[in-house]
Amino acid sequence: MTELAPDIPEVPEGYADGAPEPLPPPEPEQFAELRSEDGRVVLGNNVLEIEGQRFAWRELAGADVQPVRWLLWFLLGGLTLAGFTLGYLQFWLRTMPAALGMAAGALLLAWGLRGTNRWRLHRSGRETLFFSLPGPARSWQQLAQEVNRRIRQRHDEAAAAADYWLQLTARTSPGPTGGALPIS
Repeated sequence: MTELAPDIPEVPEGYADGAPEPLPPPEPEQFAELRSEDGRVVLGNNVLEIEGQRFAWRELAGADVQPVRWLLWFLLGGLTLAGFTLGYLQFWLRTMPAALGMAAGALLLAWGLRGTNRWRLHRSGRETLFFSLPGPARSWQQLAQEVNRRIRQRHDEAAAAADYWLQLTARTSPGPTGGALPIS
């Protein structure tokens, strides 16, 4: 009697040289257009537009928003208010000039407390861009979160496409031995 060869598993269909056929990357996600309340920032499907400047999603690395107080006006208002109040309390100023000076100081102080929102756009290998946008910080922060999500999504899609093409190239290009490169 002849001895049977041990069970050797067959290579499933779709596998060449034991490596699976790479799956093509999924289609890019389609984003809806979002606009800020004042229309200065527009998040499109392929671009981010801030005050007329356009940026592709893949050229950006991230975005963040930070509320900033106008320090110069804040300090000027506080010092003006304190100076006229001190002048009135030391009897250096009469009531009417002191009241006008304190009102001007209070207005400058309120103007400085109002502040602005500083947008920072981080670009890969380039300088960070800064934009000043008015309004409540919370709405700008939510918009920046959506910007970061879209940036990550586009980077992930680009990485998946590059991986697919690298795997296809590796399967079809001859290696150092003249055959296809093994993919593990």
